[in-house]
Amino acid sequence: MASSPAAKKAAAKAIGEDMEPGVTRDGRHAAESTNAAVKEFGPKDGHGWETSSALKRAQETWEKQVRMLLGRLASEKQALSATGISFRSNELDTTARLARRSRIDGI
Repeated sequence: MASSPAAKKAAAKAIGEDMEPGVTRDGRHAAESTNAAVKEFGPKDGHGWETSSALKRAQETWEKQVRMLLGRLASEKQALSATGISFRSNELDTTARLARRSRIDGI
């Protein structure tokens, strides 16, 4: 877990430059391999193996999971990038509120 602004920035960068492209690449590779297997086990003479349809269903589930993972990574990357801004805004707001003179001070 990154706690300093530099560590958060590095974590967001790692997600964007390493993890997301890797998940996309590996997801695409798995899809290509599975599609080749589905075709190989599919009907050639009117009959195919049950494995073909099972692999197709597994591939659909896999693609859905890859999309969900990519969405989660994008969300985490955005959250890591926005945290520093959010903390800075909160600190500025708190400082401004504390700097205001209270009614008691004016007495």
